[in-house]
Amino acid sequence: MQVVKIPPRTPRANCYAERWVRTARAECTDRMLIYDERHLRPVLGEYAGHYNGHRPHQSRQQRPPDQNGQVSAPLNLPVQRRQVLGGVINEYYQAA
Repeated sequence: MQVVKIPPRTPRANCYAERWVRTARAECTDRMLIYDERHLRPVLGEYAGHYNGHRPHQSRQQRPPDQNGQVSAPLNLPVQRRQVLGGVINEYYQAA
């Protein structure tokens, strides 16, 4: 592995990381009080699980990155809520 420095003031050179940091800040860390790095690591780990496993992405036709195929559930199933990060984020899904 080799570290590659990007030129200063070039947002396109690191646009994917910049977007993830901005999204994590806006949806997660700006809404809670983080005490220290030991507290931040599990919070970001849980948010990364939500980001990759449930949160819809426009570039993937509103599917999360961990979902490959188009899954369609019957529309008559009840909708349930799952709280993430102690209720900061809510995930909704159809119960099977």
